[in-house]
Amino acid sequence: MPNYRVNFDALPWESPAPGIRHKLFRVDARVLRLVEYAREMVPHWCSKGHAGHIVSGSLEIEFATGPVRFETGDAVFIPPGPEHAHRAVVLSQVATALFVEDG
Repeated sequence: MPNYRVNFDALPWESPAPGIRHKLFRVDARVLRLVEYAREMVPHWCSKGHAGHIVSGSLEIEFATGPVRFETGDAVFIPPGPEHAHRAVVLSQVATALFVEDG
């Protein structure tokens, strides 16, 4: 019987950049990614797509059309591509998000 539960507590933290750490769970071409953003994160432009949920904290994501604030409980859906380029600034001490992404 397959295991349908993801135990993030058993997964190691990885730090791809200062102020960011994440835990990755991969199945085939899909990734479930638990991410913590700290205030030390340097804002950087990203054109990847993101679909997920803000687990805790708050952040502001800047788009060409202006900033959008995300709080605990908000869903996030950003399509991929340069026309949706964005960068985040952490407003709380730490903001945690859960994303479902293509691996």
